[in-house]
Amino acid sequence: MHNATAPAPVRALIAPDKFKGSLTAAEVAGALAAGLRSATGVSGRAGAVHCELLPLADGGDGSVDAAVTSGFTRYSVTVPGPTGRPVQADIAFDGATAVVEVANTCGLALLPDGELDPLNASSRGFGEAVLFALGLKPARVVLALGGSASTDGGIGMLSALGYRFLDAAGHELNGAGEALGRIRSIERTGRPDLDGIELVMASDILNPLLGPRGAPAVFGPQKGAGPKQIAALEDGLKRFVDTLSEAGVLNAGTLAEHAGAGSAGGLGFACLLLGATQVSGADYFLDLLDFNARKDSCDVVITGEGSIDEQTLAGKLPAAVARRSVGRPLIAVAGRSLLPRERWAEMALSRVYTLAEYTDRDSARDPGLSATLLRRIGQDIAAGLL
Repeated sequence: MHNATAPAPVRALIAPDKFKGSLTAAEVAGALAAGLRSATGVSGRAGAVHCELLPLADGGDGSVDAAVTSGFTRYSVTVPGPTGRPVQADIAFDGATAVVEVANTCGLALLPDGELDPLNASSRGFGEAVLFALGLKPARVVLALGGSASTDGGIGMLSALGYRFLDAAGHELNGAGEALGRIRSIERTGRPDLDGIELVMASDILNPLLGPRGAPAVFGPQKGAGPKQIAALEDGLKRFVDTLSEAGVLNAGTLAEHAGAGSAGGLGFACLLLGATQVSGADYFLDLLDFNARKDSCDVVITGEGSIDEQTLAGKLPAAVARRSVGRPLIAVAGRSLLPRERWAEMALSRVYTLAEYTDRDSARDPGLSATLLRRIGQDIAAGLL
């Protein structure tokens, strides 16, 4: 018999970022939900916690997946990966806005055998995915810039969009970082018509293109560049900017200094050249996914990422979630936390759960173990809610 006095289920919004290198945001949310849903309330039956899953992204890996979660349609296109090997990339489109992602076109995760190639990696595949998206006649294209393998200043992307980069002999150069220093002239032929199309650059990186805080110096090492390669990429990007200025792009130097020009190995600079406007990736995708309305219909918000630390406080996705969750209990789940309990209040966190508390093994290298532990954490969260 139906018990009319049974308490209403607790409504939980599960809104995590990915656990990098281990689980996607959707996998994290799914594992937590499995644990939460298995919990029983006073009735002794499962279902005491109602879960709404909202896997998040901030312009990096999973941005297309996040858009599809919000109702966009997924489209697939084959493009050259970071080293030219064909990869199948996805974009998302809802009839007006297209989301194109660096990570699934020319990202670090697509390097063959994971072998870093800082001079030869190219953003061409991203450009071809953008070109494909433009064929759908969008009013807006969101350029999600996280996770790139290249430091090519975006010449790979621009090559796919009708730009030609020529050396001193007039030969066309490939769109990779190693070619930057040999650019002597630039032609713009067959460029797609971008009139009336809003370009949105989703990135929380605020570095300029050049200098000690520029793309080669700051991000080159994580892409495999040693000191000599960093110097070569820096010189090449300077050559690229100078050649643009000589070709009549009078604001090239100013754009190179723009906060965000150094994102994605200088792809940010190329996007700015095309007229893109930069927005916070975290906030843009939270708006795209209608986070505020979803949060308002829930009793508790659960967020997380691979590591909760100082960078989290500096504005990563969980911090953006925290800013928007005022008035709701907020729980964080992570692979590890370097944030002492006394600092939880800086994000208004009521509790932090970590996989490291549940195992002595390295869960970051074991997706199966990570998922199992997240289900256990989901059960424990439910026990604290009911």
